[in-house]
Amino acid sequence: MFTIQTLNKISPLGLAVFPADLYTVGDDVADPDAILVRSAALHDLQFGPNLKAIARAGAGVNNIPIDRCSESGIVVFNTPGANANSVKELVIAALLLSARDIQQGMQWVRDNAATPDLAKVVEKEKSRFAGTEILGKTLGVVGLGAIGVLVSNAAASLGMRVIGYDPFISVASAWDLSRQIERAQSLDHLLGQCDYVTLHVPLNDQTKNMIDAAGLAKMKQGATILNFARGGLVDEDALLASLSSGQTGRYVTDFPNEKIASHEHVLGIPHLGASTEEAEDNCAVMASRQLREYLENGTLTNSVNYPDCMLAGTAPKRIVVANRNIPNMVGQITTILAGHSINILDLLNRHRGDLAYNIIDIEGDLPPGAIEQLNAIDGVIFVRTIPTL
Repeated sequence: MFTIQTLNKISPLGLAVFPADLYTVGDDVADPDAILVRSAALHDLQFGPNLKAIARAGAGVNNIPIDRCSESGIVVFNTPGANANSVKELVIAALLLSARDIQQGMQWVRDNAATPDLAKVVEKEKSRFAGTEILGKTLGVVGLGAIGVLVSNAAASLGMRVIGYDPFISVASAWDLSRQIERAQSLDHLLGQCDYVTLHVPLNDQTKNMIDAAGLAKMKQGATILNFARGGLVDEDALLASLSSGQTGRYVTDFPNEKIASHEHVLGIPHLGASTEEAEDNCAVMASRQLREYLENGTLTNSVNYPDCMLAGTAPKRIVVANRNIPNMVGQITTILAGHSINILDLLNRHRGDLAYNIIDIEGDLPPGAIEQLNAIDGVIFVRTIPTL
């Protein structure tokens, strides 16, 4: 029996992934095997000794202490791509909102709702909100992951010229990207060509304030920036100065705050990117399936701190070992197993940065003391045994 603690409201479709005869799931579970979370902050949470994994029903993991989890042998999962369509649709809506003055026009109608002969007044005043078309305009997409690819392809299908920039684009993303998308050699190269720039990168030390005063100055006068990734990607002091001077035309963001929300050229959306029913269901189901696969089979999919590692079960017993990525770890592990006359039927070793993960399918049972010997290897973080059949 496994126990799962939920720290936010999780879609029932996600919770249904856990069979009741094998899992106890709830927000009142103490010392759980795993945590399922959306936005709750875990940095100050003390983890119990049985905690093996945390799954975030969403892409961002800023609310999870990744380094502490890695040191403690806690695998962290996220759900990249599960909310991608939801965010893509909002980005396309934001493009149109910023181009056509739709929000301002609708607010004007509301403010003047009691005006006599409003229909006639509308015809007189509508030119104030005419805006421009996006057809033929240039969109720069910074970050070509699941969301960036969908946004790029959708914008191209609407007749926009699309330039993408991502020095770390994956093979899978490259396959999904339309041939119409042009490639920028650098961020500066992209910024100077675009009428609109949309950001789809994670927030880290390398991307914080990636759009700064120098970058804003390189952009076309009156260009629009769309940020549906993370607020910290844009230097807000530089942004406000650029908006006020007219260098930047508009800033549309899913992350408004008290510093920027009142500026007349900021369109603030209350963090709705992944808030559709479909996105919440998709994220919850994906996170739950990844947790279940890990707890029951030891396989890792979409881990943010350990390497992805998947091996079909071929034996009645499986050992999973996480260790620091240092020489001779696999040799020491297999030597101990050989010393106990354990026959290895299959073995998979993967590493990610400083961490490595091993799935070892064996024949027969581990004798007493073998697990203790494996745990005693310098550099081993944790050892688990799993019945696979």
